[in-house]
Amino acid sequence: MIPMISLFVLLLVVITLIILLRRAGGGSFPWIHFYAKGKEAGFSFSEVNLLRKVAVEGRLKNPTSLFWSIKQLDRSIRGSIIKFKSEGVLDELNNMVFLSKLFDFRKTVELKLPKYTIGLKTTRKITKRQYLKISIPGLGVYISQVVENQRRYIAITYPEGPKLPEGYEFKGEKLNIYFWRKDDAGYVFESKVIEDHMDRKVPILYISHSDSIIRSQKRGSVRADLNVPAELYPLKVIAQASNDLEERRGIRCRLQDISEDGAALLIGGRGKVGMNVKIQFKLSDSTLVMCGVVKGVSFQQNKNTSIIHIQSVPLPDRVKNRILAYVYDLFGERSSKNVKNASAVLEGW
Repeated sequence: MIPMISLFVLLLVVITLIILLRRAGGGSFPWIHFYAKGKEAGFSFSEVNLLRKVAVEGRLKNPTSLFWSIKQLDRSIRGSIIKFKSEGVLDELNNMVFLSKLFDFRKTVELKLPKYTIGLKTTRKITKRQYLKISIPGLGVYISQVVENQRRYIAITYPEGPKLPEGYEFKGEKLNIYFWRKDDAGYVFESKVIEDHMDRKVPILYISHSDSIIRSQKRGSVRADLNVPAELYPLKVIAQASNDLEERRGIRCRLQDISEDGAALLIGGRGKVGMNVKIQFKLSDSTLVMCGVVKGVSFQQNKNTSIIHIQSVPLPDRVKNRILAYVYDLFGERSSKNVKNASAVLEGW
């Protein structure tokens, strides 16, 4: 008798759950299948609930596409932003948190794409104009760029950096080389200088290939290029970081790329690793602030400029979401012809 009662209770629970899922989801879509797909994709029950809400509000014919379709996710996030903006509730905390979670899902799907997961196995696939950091024992770190990649060698620009000893020749030297591949990861390999063409009009080195290339520091966020003016404010300690807009003028610089967890800036002079900074810049009609620590510096001696790479402190959801709307180009604002349309939606955000 007791087993029969238990079975009846279990059946009642299942029926109740099905009814609740149907009411929550709307229509006749098999939401149990949706939850199963979400679980297979690695999402928690609460995260699947969030995605179900997005699917319902977006009236998706196939809600499971949210687990793999960047296009559907972009459309859903964009629709949510427009809806909140039109209702005047975009800045409400719960809505900002909601959008932040959607962007986190969007990043998860993006970073599963082959271009982020399949790395280089050999230096023969390094592309032209790839920047390289070259470490020479006893001398320091130098910057170079790939001129051409041939079957027998890689031609690179003459390394720029600390002054070389008089009469120094690269030929025969072993180099430890690091580079960051766009939309991928960092790589390290060892190479030997085959030829030192210092006597050419444009000095270059020929370096050997390597099939022992190590992939490290996989990208944890999606980054977008841009070229906009910004202002930099040095901070004595990172504890001074704040999201308040600065009225005083800062050091003029240019923002080269941006993500939810950092940025690259072009500044005059030599940057320094470990600097604490605050930067202020505009995306369309939005003025934003980011604070962080300089984690890398690429100094160009001939121009006396540096590209500094900043690791940001955690951003408020409002700022993070605004940056990600730009990174994923949800409103076409990275295309100059669409900036006005984007500004109409995102003004003051």
